[in-house]
Amino acid sequence: MSTPENVASHAAVRMEDVAKRAGVALGTVSNVLNQPQKVSQKTIDKVVLAIDELGFVPNRAARALAAGTSNTIGMVIADLSNSFFVDMARGAERLASESGINVVLANTDMRRSKQAANLNLFRQERMAGILLAPLPGADPTLLTSNATPLVFLNDAAIVGACTVSVDNEHGGYLAASHLLGLGRRRLLFAGDPDQAVPIADRYRGVERAVAEVAGATLELARTPEVQAENGRELGIELTQRASVDRPDGIVASADLLALGLVQIFGADPSIRIPEDIAITGYDNNRAAWDSLIPITTIDQPGEQIGAVAAELLLDEIRFPETHRHVHSVLQPSLVVRASTRRP
Repeated sequence: MSTPENVASHAAVRMEDVAKRAGVALGTVSNVLNQPQKVSQKTIDKVVLAIDELGFVPNRAARALAAGTSNTIGMVIADLSNSFFVDMARGAERLASESGINVVLANTDMRRSKQAANLNLFRQERMAGILLAPLPGADPTLLTSNATPLVFLNDAAIVGACTVSVDNEHGGYLAASHLLGLGRRRLLFAGDPDQAVPIADRYRGVERAVAEVAGATLELARTPEVQAENGRELGIELTQRASVDRPDGIVASADLLALGLVQIFGADPSIRIPEDIAITGYDNNRAAWDSLIPITTIDQPGEQIGAVAAELLLDEIRFPETHRHVHSVLQPSLVVRASTRRP
């Protein structure tokens, strides 16, 4: 026959078991675990003794349900191989840890099915809130149709949620203005403005810069995605043109696209970077500064994006009655490297 001392060896010990052993209400056990300031020291000692005797291990989900809160937030990012998103996660984790909050990270690998699965998992696990760096073209109505607080990173203003983004139009303008200032007049933009709002904004900034310079032209080269292989495919197509028909300056909508272009041009002895073709990327991730020819890029403050988003999320979690959704827009900056100007 089982005794109270060996209950744990036969079945999982529940909070109800602890309450019975300590001679207190179930809610009192919850308060001891989550809000001890509401309980007398004498009662705390009784509950702690019962926990020790029974070998009770608090279940995080159960504690969150009992207390109506959680000390964990989820973060879903588009691509863990992109250091820009890693920087976001680092910034969010730093800010959250200062408030005693844990961050659980999930990667979508650029797949919508994984994004949806990660969001559903975090909601089922009763996370206090979710930070989401969404895939391009995600349905904001679907993503915000849940009571769990949700903040979007690297995305434009979305009704019903806080967002943190970068002024992408200004970033495109900076990249194109840099190339134009170096005397380049045949510019090409690599990326599909119809694919995502940030890319469309970057293209609009490039268009504005080109329109300000007499004699400058702009070609749009749409790519299916913004991965290195897409840059390599575009690079091969450009190498097959006559030199007079090639652009002398390229604004790539992402660093990985720029990396693919540099890889193809760098292997072609008839094309010199930056003398024949100067290239800028966008994001300032590892692909830009680890390239054989370091790539000029537009720096997005990834860690700052993550920290600001985490701060907005915590405010919404803690003060739901007074919280107001904020659309925070941060400023990018130009980082010049050898792909546009030799040292």
